[in-house]
Amino acid sequence: MSKVFDMELFLAAVLTGSYATRQRHLRQAKLIQAEIAKRWQRETPWTWQRKHLAWYLKHHINQRSEATRYYYVLTARLLARRLETSWVFNI
Repeated sequence: MSKVFDMELFLAAVLTGSYATRQRHLRQAKLIQAEIAKRWQRETPWTWQRKHLAWYLKHHINQRSEATRYYYVLTARLLARRLETSWVFNI
């Protein structure tokens, strides 16, 4: 039996800001994780490549408002920082 990946524990080292901001990042990161797992069967961020996050940003939030896209890009950058990569994402 495998354990469920704990996104909150994963992002704990890089999450800063108010309670509402931290909760928004966690909620968005869990949504991103679920969609990537569904599409590529990559359950944890440790197995992700840049293309996975770029795909999510391009195909799942492209019809959302500019503000929503901005907040998802911030979450993607937070994930990249936690993974210690130099991935760059644009809106």
